[in-house]
Amino acid sequence: MTDKSSTFSVRFWGVRGSIPTPGPETVGVGGNTSCLEVRCGDKLVIFDGGTGLRALGSVLMKNLPVKASMFFSHVHWDHIQGFPFFVPAFVPGNRFDIYGGKNLSSTLAETLHGQMNFPNFPVNLDQMAATMVFHQFEDGQHVELGDGLKVKGLLLNHPGGSYGYRVEYNGKVLVYCTDTEHREKPDAHVLELARNADLLIYDAQYTPEEYDGKHDGISKEGWGHSTFVEAAKMAELSGASRVILFHHDPTQDDAAVAEKERRCRELFPKSDAAREGTVIEL
Repeated sequence: MTDKSSTFSVRFWGVRGSIPTPGPETVGVGGNTSCLEVRCGDKLVIFDGGTGLRALGSVLMKNLPVKASMFFSHVHWDHIQGFPFFVPAFVPGNRFDIYGGKNLSSTLAETLHGQMNFPNFPVNLDQMAATMVFHQFEDGQHVELGDGLKVKGLLLNHPGGSYGYRVEYNGKVLVYCTDTEHREKPDAHVLELARNADLLIYDAQYTPEEYDGKHDGISKEGWGHSTFVEAAKMAELSGASRVILFHHDPTQDDAAVAEKERRCRELFPKSDAAREGTVIEL
């Protein structure tokens, strides 16, 4: 019998970037935007609240009450737009500790309130009956969640700011670095987070050709995202055991994501493209 206290797993509920992409050409990889479910023993940690959060919420409703810690990388729409449809947040008795940085002049709480205010949405955040405790996250902060579960966050290179997170539990390490753009020199924050990680989830929205503008004549430099080549490089430099290509561009269908995965494996063999529904045990 498996000891539940030793469980450390991640399930992908949303793997897309920028905008949801439903349809027959993306059904294999999935069309929902960023959302991860991480299980560490009996602790539930959720990373980002993209449209994948809605489906996760439906599953969580089968076993009430729900208690979870939620960490937002940042508040661009593709990372928060599932939150108004997260049904467990409407249920009394559930509790969510919600962590995120201050985005320019607004806190995470103010931003989540704002997207649900009239005329944007028919129900406001104050009507969510679950207990929600907001925590302002700071660069370099460590959060102790009990039972040896630790989360550390560092700022990444993204317009408006974004946090990458390192999760340590039971001697294993999971790293979530989405919405980051590579620099001329390897990003010290990414390397610090990913050092000797068992699993590195990294922003690989573009191919090098898409990033440089050779694909459509539009350079993506400065847009805040990276490539599969940089994913392989960061995995190699940091000593990560495995890398997952994440935050797929909305223009990439299933075949394009598979080709991106194939090319990355030529650089770093233990590479996989993130796909909705995939569960990885650490």
